[in-house]
Amino acid sequence: MVLCAALAWHAAAPAQTQQGHVPRPGEAAGQAKPRPAPRIELVDRIVAVVGKEVVTKSELDERRDFAERQLRRQGIPLPERALLERQILDRLIIDKAQLQLARDSGIRVEEVQLDRALDRVAEQNHMTLPQFRQALEKDGVAFARFREEVRQQIQMQRLREREVDDRIEVSDAEIDQYLTDQKAGAGARSEYNLSHVLVRLPEQASPEQIEAARKKAEKAREDALAGVDFAKVAASYSDAADALSGGAIGWRGEDRLPELFTGALHGMKVGEVSGVLRSPGGFHVIKLVDRRGADEGAPVQQTHARHILIRTSEVVSEADAQRRLRDLRERIVTGGADFAELARTNSADGSASQGGDLGWLLPGDTVPDFERAMNALKVGEVSQPVKSPFGWHLIQVIERRAAGLSPERRRMQARQTIKERKSDEAYQDWLRQLRDRTYVELRLEDK
Repeated sequence: MVLCAALAWHAAAPAQTQQGHVPRPGEAAGQAKPRPAPRIELVDRIVAVVGKEVVTKSELDERRDFAERQLRRQGIPLPERALLERQILDRLIIDKAQLQLARDSGIRVEEVQLDRALDRVAEQNHMTLPQFRQALEKDGVAFARFREEVRQQIQMQRLREREVDDRIEVSDAEIDQYLTDQKAGAGARSEYNLSHVLVRLPEQASPEQIEAARKKAEKAREDALAGVDFAKVAASYSDAADALSGGAIGWRGEDRLPELFTGALHGMKVGEVSGVLRSPGGFHVIKLVDRRGADEGAPVQQTHARHILIRTSEVVSEADAQRRLRDLRERIVTGGADFAELARTNSADGSASQGGDLGWLLPGDTVPDFERAMNALKVGEVSQPVKSPFGWHLIQVIERRAAGLSPERRRMQARQTIKERKSDEAYQDWLRQLRDRTYVELRLEDK
């Protein structure tokens, strides 16, 4: 349903002829005094039409205020308000286009899944959910609004997985070439900490659009070279999703970066800003924040672990799951019960038939919540109940080792690395195509 911007009309009540009123010259007896013009107060207005929906000025203002608070907390100088508003409006347009496609495609987020996501966000901020809610409201963010934004982020992530990630293929030939290149590099490779600015181009950009985008990227580079904080430059000019985080990409191995970037980075010193780089998706400016070496042949810390999983449901509450696991832990730690046997009879995971044995795990093999808890355990120790997106776990570390990767594991990691690199590029191309085929009407400059 198309939303409408609201106008509040405050018109004075019609004047009436009052007893004892003396008509003015030229005014007929009994004729009412002229009514004053109605006073119009603008409550909200439309700043963009995106497909079947609109972006209102109040929505834009709310996002802008939140972005400004974020930037202040990160110590990033605020860009000019007009530039920031334009960046946020572009982001809102892309988000609304994705959300419309997600809803039209039947992508939904169940309430229990949303609740778990909110719990994880609170845990990542080292708070309980009630504490996190209080912190949000203290910062002027309504919890209901934040909850809806988390729902939308999950929808967009699922849309990306379906439309982009699941369609990426990696051939055996690509893996062979990747491993050959790694071996040729004598096992050592560089990792880069990067920030960037992306000025996106439409899929079939006209010469005028290309030139305008190039000038925008050149202006961003000029500001960076003139000493303007690069994070502020990114917030002012970048069309990338990380613009309001200062354009920070973070640490990436050379094998996970586009060749366009690695070619420029090889000749750059730490702290330097690249020239304007052109890709099919637009123009880029990158800053090399730091560089470090990584040895591909170094032994990797591996953990042999097992677990018991209790899933929550309509009949098994969070409290029930924790209580059941605490009882099982008590039987193992003080009663001498066999962990594997309890896993076979109580765990809801597919590993139950193997006594909960997960085999040898490498960093990144499990979800972050599980991995953090596992890494904090000593060999033989049994954890307290641990929450993850899958439910609640008891974890036991059986043994640890530092060892090189097997050939099968190297191929698996190579496949994942190539897929991630392809995914980043494919996602940007897909966003550009989605933006181009979505009807958009800008009204930000209308008054």
